[in-house]
Amino acid sequence: MPPIFAVRRGRLLRVGAACGVLLALAGYLVAHYLTAGPGAPRCTVRVDGESYSLDPEQAGNASAITAVGTSRGLPERAVTIALATAMQESGLRNIHHGDRDSQGLFQQRPTQGWGTARQITDPVYASGSFYEHLVQVPGYSRLPLTVAAQKVQRSGFPQAYAKHEPGASLLAAALTGRIPAAFSCATSPSDGKPGDPAALRAKLRRDFGAEVLPAAETAGRRGAAASHTVTVPPRPVRTAATEDGPRRRGWELASWAVANAAELRVTRVAFDGRVWTAEESRAGWRTETGRAGEGSSAVRITTAQ
Repeated sequence: MPPIFAVRRGRLLRVGAACGVLLALAGYLVAHYLTAGPGAPRCTVRVDGESYSLDPEQAGNASAITAVGTSRGLPERAVTIALATAMQESGLRNIHHGDRDSQGLFQQRPTQGWGTARQITDPVYASGSFYEHLVQVPGYSRLPLTVAAQKVQRSGFPQAYAKHEPGASLLAAALTGRIPAAFSCATSPSDGKPGDPAALRAKLRRDFGAEVLPAAETAGRRGAAASHTVTVPPRPVRTAATEDGPRRRGWELASWAVANAAELRVTRVAFDGRVWTAEESRAGWRTETGRAGEGSSAVRITTAQ
């Protein structure tokens, strides 16, 4: 009797543990539905009649992946591969669980030398680590996306990356600035809390590198620190094949600001004679009547006051 009882007790414990996991998953799905339902903020990229939608959390992570890639001088193809990989591995969410010890956007594993758990759940570190491995793949930009991604990830389901290539290509085209004004987010009504320009500057430097801001903005000079508008000059970035001019870099910065608007409480982004505002965010990018040309030479990002 005791051995049978022990077996039954073990089975009950396993069943209980399984139920606990299922309940936790159900709770996550319910919470995700409630926060990402029909009335929740959404971000959309539209290019040549095709579109791809995601929520602000996913948009912020996608913009970080893009910023890290372009700031390293990597081509748009590298960004597309990275985005498709993160879509498959984590749904563009910085998750703290996965198969065995996998974590983060790319489900990297500490036991496989990708870094500590804290490092690989840092989107900037995780993205940089992915790119470091990708550029070691000979001719990666000419390989099929699934092949390039698999050589980095060593996944048990290598063909799964393929289904994300269309969405990743749209996101990369918009977030790298190649297609102007293609990325926009519709935000929720403001809760009245002010934004933090210092936090905006810190995240810009974190995602793009310290050189993204001029000395006055980086130092937080008295006038700059007091202002809720951060001015970012779009400096050209040279890749292996070409040089992305100021206009393309400007649209990358402007799209990044919109992608992070919910987190950073951005209320207005102006560049190239176009403007996005949180108040009229559902209208997307608009020509600013009576103030044409503002932001033509620099991206101006304003946070809530």
